[in-house]
Amino acid sequence: MKKSITIPFILQSILTPEEVQSVAKETDYEDKARKFTVTHLLRYWCVAALEQWDSYRSGVDHAARSGLPKVHYSCFSTKAAEVPFAIFKELFHRVIHKCSRETRRKLTFPKELLLIDSTTMTVGKTRLPWAPYHGERAGIKLHVALQAQNGQPLQVVETLGSKHDGPMSEALAQPDYILVMDRAYGKLERLDDFKIQGQSFVIRLRDNVHLEKPHALSRLKPSDQLSFEI
Repeated sequence: MKKSITIPFILQSILTPEEVQSVAKETDYEDKARKFTVTHLLRYWCVAALEQWDSYRSGVDHAARSGLPKVHYSCFSTKAAEVPFAIFKELFHRVIHKCSRETRRKLTFPKELLLIDSTTMTVGKTRLPWAPYHGERAGIKLHVALQAQNGQPLQVVETLGSKHDGPMSEALAQPDYILVMDRAYGKLERLDDFKIQGQSFVIRLRDNVHLEKPHALSRLKPSDQLSFEI
């Protein structure tokens, strides 16, 4: 299961197919398609932007694993050229309105969000000879854990600019918060540890990571087993 499989479902919870069709009618566009409607096109665009599809042809090859209906690439291309831009402009404004500050305040999270990211500051290598970075530059890196609710830093850890971000997520972990961090911090073994430790997190996975839902193999009941006589 691809990591973006939830995107179409999240989008549908914000913009229902009925609402999309209503916007289409308001712009005098008659959607006669049944298999590939404006709603389907909108979902395709969202996943295409997330996964950075190279073309219509390559995009439809990824449709099934992204939770989208499979169609021929020519259908995708034709629909994209046919639907007026005004429809997507209005849909964008509606999404912004629904995700306003007032709406976000109504959302309930079990814990506060802790935003984790790094900033690299570089100078000439003669200024910091103990912190070589790239070429004639030296640099240090600040890893900041920022509280989303009040905009205040909770913790700051400094490292050499050449040090990878990954290991620092352990130093910035806070079980009382939901960590929100970039994929540079997301080593699979570390995420497994977070799961065991009860550390909640949200992270953008690498492109080569695939998720699979584990399932138990069914066993035959004794009465269903075959018996052989010699």
